[in-house]
Amino acid sequence: MGIAVAGMDSLSDRASMMREALQKSQTITDNVVSILGSFDSRLSALETAMRPTQIRTHAIRKAHENIDKSLKSAEVILAQFDLSRQAEAKILKGPHEDLEGYLGAIDQLRSNIRFFGSNKNFKNSEGVINHSNTLLAKAISKLEDEFKQRLNSYSKPIEPDRLFDGLPNSLRPSSGSPGNQGEPGGRGPSHNHSEHQNVDLETAVYTPPTLIPPRIIPLLHDLAKQMVRAGHNQQLLKIYKETRSLVLEESLRKLGVEKLGKDDVQKMQWEVLEAKIGNWIHFMRIAVKLLFAGERKVCDEMFEGFDSLSDQCFAEVTASSVSVLLSFGEAIARSKRSPEKLFVLLDMYEIMRELHSEIETIFKGKACNEIRESALGLTKRLAQTAKETFGDFEEAVEKDATKTAVLDGTVHPLTSYVINYVKFLFDYQSTLTQLFQEFETGDGTVSQLASVTMRIMQALQTNLDGKSKQYRDPALTHLFLMNNIHYMVRSVRRSEAKDLLGDDWVQIHRRIVQQHANQYKRNAWQKILQCLSIQGLTSSGGGSSVGDGGNSSGVSRALIKDSTMFLLWFLEICTVIYLNFCSYFSLFYCRPLVENGKNPQKYVKYTAEDLERMLGEFFEGKNINEPKR
Repeated sequence: MGIAVAGMDSLSDRASMMREALQKSQTITDNVVSILGSFDSRLSALETAMRPTQIRTHAIRKAHENIDKSLKSAEVILAQFDLSRQAEAKILKGPHEDLEGYLGAIDQLRSNIRFFGSNKNFKNSEGVINHSNTLLAKAISKLEDEFKQRLNSYSKPIEPDRLFDGLPNSLRPSSGSPGNQGEPGGRGPSHNHSEHQNVDLETAVYTPPTLIPPRIIPLLHDLAKQMVRAGHNQQLLKIYKETRSLVLEESLRKLGVEKLGKDDVQKMQWEVLEAKIGNWIHFMRIAVKLLFAGERKVCDEMFEGFDSLSDQCFAEVTASSVSVLLSFGEAIARSKRSPEKLFVLLDMYEIMRELHSEIETIFKGKACNEIRESALGLTKRLAQTAKETFGDFEEAVEKDATKTAVLDGTVHPLTSYVINYVKFLFDYQSTLTQLFQEFETGDGTVSQLASVTMRIMQALQTNLDGKSKQYRDPALTHLFLMNNIHYMVRSVRRSEAKDLLGDDWVQIHRRIVQQHANQYKRNAWQKILQCLSIQGLTSSGGGSSVGDGGNSSGVSRALIKDSTMFLLWFLEICTVIYLNFCSYFSLFYCRPLVENGKNPQKYVKYTAEDLERMLGEFFEGKNINEPKR
């Protein structure tokens, strides 16, 4: 019991002590709170006291920042003024000594104008801008003069030899001046045409000449760019046109190009005109593939980045030269048609077709529309005129009324002319095929060409039938037709016309030749064939043997008379070989009488060799009185 009471007392003491401790802690806390409250009041008072100082400090700091910005702006402005002074000095000095520096000075002026334009709060900015613009205008004016002077200095006409160096070997003239070349390499415009050469030309390499040194082009490009940026496009176009067009025209003039119109063409002799057409074909190749191609390259490089200006400059520069070339072609296409012009028309049509794709490429852009249309118009006009000339030829062959006499019934000049004409046509087979495609529809063009060729051959045959009636001797009529149709058949068999006309045409006309040959023999040789028969020789005699130097053979003087008639007929027609007459009749039957009679040369004028020679040369048109070869 006593122990329990003691424990309770101990706990009570401890509780009493804890209460005292807590009371002390609360007192301390209250004191601290009181002290902190006092600090807050003091700090608030201090902050209130410091606020004016803070405001002044912030204002000073902002003022310093503004001063720094102003100083920096002033430095930039001063730097721009310094650059302006440097640019002005270079511009006033001119572009001759240091063109690159001059161009840099112009760029700096533009930069200054942009700078002060965006800093208009600067009170002198408007004055600076006006001054810079005035200086820039003077700089561009000097730049135009510099562009013109440099372009003139490096723009020289191209000599013909330099142009020829850019041609494929097959087209380079072998000798003589370019104005005297019918076609380079000896290839005539009509008579030496060969389509395999055209195939070679399609794959040939052309090397345009360097019209302006490559090192100059970038500099001229920079000058042009500054002029374009200044809005001086028209001034640039004018300078370029006046300089380069004259150079291009002079290059063509040196080559041999002439300005010829329809009146000039009409006055020319055919031989002269044919040569000029051959030259024109050569000039067109050189102009398009070399000169115009070179000029296009110059324009594209000099005005790189300004495509419309490049096209316009090129169109302006080449317009006059193209017009000179195309006007001659137009004059030929519109001139009076004649058969001999067909081949040169086809040659001209060929070259325009050959150059078509390059013309479309080189003369690209809207500015060159008129030039492209003019070239295409000439191509179509040449095709139309060639087609009409073709039709004229067929009609002319049928209606040819020339009175050229062929006394011995040999080949008429019209026949050889028409056959040669047709042969030349086959040199242009692919060209004619293309030409027919321009106008015809329906059947294939090969069959159209065959049809036209057959009509020409039929027209010739119809004309020959009419000419054969001029002969009074029926034998000559058939001989004439036999010779001429045989010439036609033989020529067709030896040319490409055989494949086109076909074997049937050849066989039909060979039979016609044989028919006329048979008619010729009937009309010309009927009497003389009777002289060659043994029955004819002995019909007036009665015997068949010849006595020794007497008349017992039965061969009468009348038979000798018959031999004289044979000689007369033979001399008149001199055709089929009758050596058996010479050897059998003249030598065996007549020799005893002739040798024993007076004037034997009166009856036997020719030996067997003489007759053989005359017979062998009959169809060669030889004179029988010519000495033996």
